[in-house]
Amino acid sequence: MAFTFICQTSAVSEGGMGLFQAGRKSVLLVWPMGGELKAYRGRCPHADMPLSEATFNGQTVSCPHHQWGFDGASGKCVTHLVRNTLHPYELRVEGDEIQVDVGPVKAARAPA
Repeated sequence: MAFTFICQTSAVSEGGMGLFQAGRKSVLLVWPMGGELKAYRGRCPHADMPLSEATFNGQTVSCPHHQWGFDGASGKCVTHLVRNTLHPYELRVEGDEIQVDVGPVKAARAPA
């Protein structure tokens, strides 16, 4: 496993969410109320749309593009009878850093 620094632990609090970059990959961190911090791919599995404008009510991540909702604790879809789930990433906390294993990380593209 190759863990990559995502952010400081202070960047996400219980009941909150944040979208971060690991090279070219986006990482959605969610911390459900009463649950554990989770890391998911920052794209909706329904239509591969970015979750940059998603909302989180402390339990459910809602994609703004087609209003699909996903359980923050499990990643399972809660609005449709489908098997689509948010793609989970392994996560660890080292000191005050949140690190995620997103696989090989390619450098972010330079602006043109």
